[in-house]
Amino acid sequence: MKRVLTGLGLVLAVGAFMPREVAAQGGVQQQGSAVVRRGVGSLGQNFPNPFNPETTIPFSVGDAPTCSDSGKQYRVTLRIYNTIAREVAVPVLKGGTSGVSGGQPITAIMVPCGQYEAYWDGKVRGTGRDAPSGVYSYVLQIDGVPLAKKMIVVK
Repeated sequence: MKRVLTGLGLVLAVGAFMPREVAAQGGVQQQGSAVVRRGVGSLGQNFPNPFNPETTIPFSVGDAPTCSDSGKQYRVTLRIYNTIAREVAVPVLKGGTSGVSGGQPITAIMVPCGQYEAYWDGKVRGTGRDAPSGVYSYVLQIDGVPLAKKMIVVK
């Protein structure tokens, strides 16, 4: 128990020094718990946070929910990184909407304007092991424009 509390204290201390979000320069705004880049999309806070063992990440593409250019397709990638910027996982698309099938890894997928959710099972990619406790960043790229936030895994 003492080890768990010490680990949690370390995670919280590291989290205090990390920025709340990292985003591309120019036109990026914070709206509630989401990082928004007008005309490109937004990245919401994962929930639950902190989490164990799985989490959901909300995001939108284009100018959702209005979607004035509903015919446009966007190239979307979502990745999770540890504190030393090593890729840990690629979440999968949750559900399926607008002709995009759910369950596929969010790596350079083409999606129309809309609101989506990603799912991460808390496993390290390629190993099947649970990700250790710590602070992780998740980065959403929409047509090459990055939006990022952080999350905490607590075991």
